[in-house]
Amino acid sequence: MKINEGFELREMCGEHIIIATGVANIDFSKVISLNESAAYLWREVEGKEFTPETLATLLTAKYDIDDATALADATALAQRWVEAGIAAL
Repeated sequence: MKINEGFELREMCGEHIIIATGVANIDFSKVISLNESAAYLWREVEGKEFTPETLATLLTAKYDIDDATALADATALAQRWVEAGIAAL
């Protein structure tokens, strides 16, 4: 997986949001808000290839979370990113 080009994580009024940049994303009409852990993952994998397992490893390294829960959460997050069009398999 990889985060699609043309999207940036920004912090506005204490919220982490994904915004579209550039002409190719001019019709992007969604605002995607990320919680603190999702924003952490975004920053860690931005510009890199990653898998749900990569995300799970990052979660277990930073948070007190077991491997199975981390993988389930990471898999769900990765799927939501793909469905939203901000990441690709």
